[in-house]
Amino acid sequence: MAREQREERDSEFVDKLVHINRVAKVVKGGRRFGFAALVVVGDQKGRVGFGHGKAREVPEAIRKATEAAKRSLVRVPLREGRTLHHDVFGRHGAGKVFLRAAPAGTGIIAGGPMRAVFETLGVQDVVAKSMGSSNPYNMVRATFAALGAEDSPRSVAARRGIKVSALQARRGGEAEASAEA
Repeated sequence: MAREQREERDSEFVDKLVHINRVAKVVKGGRRFGFAALVVVGDQKGRVGFGHGKAREVPEAIRKATEAAKRSLVRVPLREGRTLHHDVFGRHGAGKVFLRAAPAGTGIIAGGPMRAVFETLGVQDVVAKSMGSSNPYNMVRATFAALGAEDSPRSVAARRGIKVSALQARRGGEAEASAEA
């Protein structure tokens, strides 16, 4: 029974292989190859995680990375279930990423590793720019740092002790005031 539930829960996740790295260890008889895999897993409804796995064979490395990704899932608040609430910056090491919310119909405008994160997260409209390192590990970690800094109006209102409607009203009032000036 528990195994069936686990399989059912695992089937809701979409996983994307971002990168495979082949490393060689030189030994007396020649070279021994090992593989490292970077995998991103998400439910396309606002939860996403990434994992890293190493093994002698590629399928085993991917399996280990997928399990690690499922253990490290984080929830990201999405506006209308399709884009981010606000623009955000993230960095990890020399990898820097800038993520911008986009209007409906824009699509995912992002490079390699970031695109995999957004596709598994369930974001449909986003504009992203990576600066600095193009190392997939650092780009994925920087993207997760940025997504971790993402805040929803509900959480901001709860933190300030006001209603979401009051927060949205203030935002609309500022736009009207700047238009009049």
